[in-house]
Order: sequence, then C-alpha cells, then structure tokens
Amino acid sequence: MEVAESANSLPESCEGAISMHNFSEKILEQVIHFHVMKMRECFFLWVGTTPVLNNLAVAMSSRFDSVPLSTLVLGDTSDTTSNCLAQRLAKKTGKQVFVSYNIPRIESNLTLLIENRIKKEMELQPDKF
Repeated sequence: MEVAESANSLPESCEGAISMHNFSEKILEQVIHFHVMKMRECFFLWVGTTPVLNNLAVAMSSRFDSVPLSTLVLGDTSDTTSNCLAQRLAKKTGKQVFVSYNIPRIESNLTLLIENRIKKEMELQPDKF
C-alpha cells in the first residue's frame, strides 16, 4: 500500500517545478495569446493568434559575452523574431528562455507592441516568469 501512495505524490523537489500562466490582449485589432511555462531557472513563452508551433528559439546568458547566446531549434531561419526576443528576455531575466513567436509579419510595429506587453506582464507578475 505504501508504494501506491508514494507513486501518486511528487517528491518535494518536483513540487511546483512547472507553473503555467496565460494572458491575452487585443493589439492592433488582433487578439494575441501568451502562454508562459515557468520552470526552475528558465521559462518557455509561446506567443500567437492560433494554436501552432511554427518555430522555437532558445537563449541564455554567457560569461563570455554580454549578448546572450541563442539558436533557432525549430522553424524558418530567415525569421529571427523568436531568436531576438529570446535574447532580449534572457538578458532581462538572466534565465534560459525558450520562445515560440507565431505571429505573421504583417505589421512591423506589432512585434514591438507585443514585446512591450510581455515586459508589462513581467513587471505586473514577476513570479510567473
């Protein structure tokens, strides 16, 4: 019986290891959805209008350079939006950051407005990142 009970409970080191936070905002007549998965010393940020994962970038700080290292794990290498956003968020937070930015490049101003909304949410709810 003891084995069955312990199999259903998580060890203390795993409790709260991943937390999720969702928010949405209408920006330039488009409803943009944000999904954050916070993990230990890193977080994953998904941004999009529809539930797709077209790309994924990761960035992290390095002791060898002031600009965080980044790479595109999945997606079109000609679109650097996820890479750049991951770098800026890694620099701001000091954490490893995974970003999936799934917004078509229609309006150049949209990316800046989305990044500002992310930063606002980070200020309002820093424990979620």
